[in-house]
Amino acid sequence: MARSALKVIPLGGVGEIGKNMLALEYADDIIVIDAGVMFPGEDLPGIDLIIPDISYLVQNSAKVRGIIITHGHEDHTGALPYVVKKLDAPIYTPRLAEGLIAVKLKEHGCLKGTKLDVMKPGDRVSLGVFEVEMFRVCHSIPDAMGLVIDTPVGTVVHTGDFKFDHTPVDGYTFDFTRLVELGAEGVLLLLSDSTYAEIPGYTPSEQVVGETLDSVMGRAEGRVIVSTFASLVSRVQQVVDAAVRHNRKVCVEGRSMVETVQMAIKLGYLAIPKGTLVSLDEISALPHHRVAIVLTGTQGEPSSALARLANREHKHLQIVAGDTVVISATPIPGNQLLINRTIDNLFRQGADVLYERIEQVHVHGHASQEELKMMISLTNPRFFVPLHGEYRHLILHARLAQSLGVPPDNTFVLENGDVLELTEGRGKVAHKVQAGPVYLDGLGRWDINSMVIHDRKLLARDGFVIVALAVDRKNGKVVSFPDVVTHGFVESNEEAALIEATHRVLKDALNGRGRNGDPGDIKATVKRVLSKFYLQETKRRPMILPITVEV
Repeated sequence: MARSALKVIPLGGVGEIGKNMLALEYADDIIVIDAGVMFPGEDLPGIDLIIPDISYLVQNSAKVRGIIITHGHEDHTGALPYVVKKLDAPIYTPRLAEGLIAVKLKEHGCLKGTKLDVMKPGDRVSLGVFEVEMFRVCHSIPDAMGLVIDTPVGTVVHTGDFKFDHTPVDGYTFDFTRLVELGAEGVLLLLSDSTYAEIPGYTPSEQVVGETLDSVMGRAEGRVIVSTFASLVSRVQQVVDAAVRHNRKVCVEGRSMVETVQMAIKLGYLAIPKGTLVSLDEISALPHHRVAIVLTGTQGEPSSALARLANREHKHLQIVAGDTVVISATPIPGNQLLINRTIDNLFRQGADVLYERIEQVHVHGHASQEELKMMISLTNPRFFVPLHGEYRHLILHARLAQSLGVPPDNTFVLENGDVLELTEGRGKVAHKVQAGPVYLDGLGRWDINSMVIHDRKLLARDGFVIVALAVDRKNGKVVSFPDVVTHGFVESNEEAALIEATHRVLKDALNGRGRNGDPGDIKATVKRVLSKFYLQETKRRPMILPITVEV
């Protein structure tokens, strides 16, 4: 009997930055690697988060043996509160990620009943036909792991997010020995992080940022305010270390930052000397040169502590001349405008703002080209699939693999939903399953084809026009001039002329229109005629909302 193929199914994280999720399937067993979110850009008004479409996993829920998390960043864990409500599967995770996940699940009311199993480097777990081992990698968060997955077809290596850092903040270096062993034993498939495949050379060590922060703390005459991701625990440690060396107290601000710091202290991932942490109330009594503040908001998120500070909307904190603000992060694609606006507003208030373009206050946590080549050389895989990157990153990474001897026919650049089938000797993209973005807004969920998203974009771009018509209940004909109201379409001093022109156009179009008892024909006519008229007159396409009232 022929052996089944190993199926590799990315459900998120290829052709994009964020919402990372990958399924491996063999016969009656599925394991899922990561479950992340993506943060929306300005082109998605009102949307809070974007998560992967897990319809395929829900349809095959009886096969799902477990979810394995590589590290604690939200682009790898943030979808879990939504996933666990639909999939009853254990979650296997590094210790720090477990703490971060528990905070998030508790916030969403779904921690109880969710099985979280902590794994250390070298630990192995059997999940159906799969046996999964974690090995230590370096990234911008402690406890980042790569995965070795034994399958009936061969060994799969999943790098997670990684870089080769010889001087990591937490002191735990990359497990090169395990990579060498794997390369010698034989690797069927390498699934590798591609986020910085465009960047030549090597990624600088996290130690560089620590040195910069130390310099900033030493030379700043006023308060030092450092913005970073809440989950970037090692960066928080660097801020604390620099503050202590320069006799500054540290205040942590922002709900997610406070919760993460408390959890990291409890688990031993943050070492903060007694008396170093102070409250917002306490810093007001301290001289500015003895204050350091850590908060969220590196991506310009409107509700974040830094954005509220920049917009003069923070209840307890204001920028004063002499403050130094450090934005310690790389912009997520799509967020640059928000970040630039935040930086401008901070400068307007007299702050000195330091960010990646002008000082090395951040280094990214992803491998550059020479490290990517080293990973491929050490593992020497038969097949190669680039992950975690926009399409150009995946293509460039695939070319690197081919330059190191991986045959083009064994290199696969996948799209979300592609099903790559691998045997020991060959691979092919066999078909496609449902995959794509799911947009979250409060309790609402919409997919990429949603009319809600379409309508919001239209409203944001060209506004809307409401046309209310009285229709005779007996013959379905319009019996009076329509009431017309516009919003976001024309200036108030132009509205009267536009309404008068609208009346003229509709009078001609609706003369004799209407079917007995059915106003649908009138509504369709109003939308068609006014859409054409407004485009001709204004070169814009407002949303047109006809309303009929029977009289």
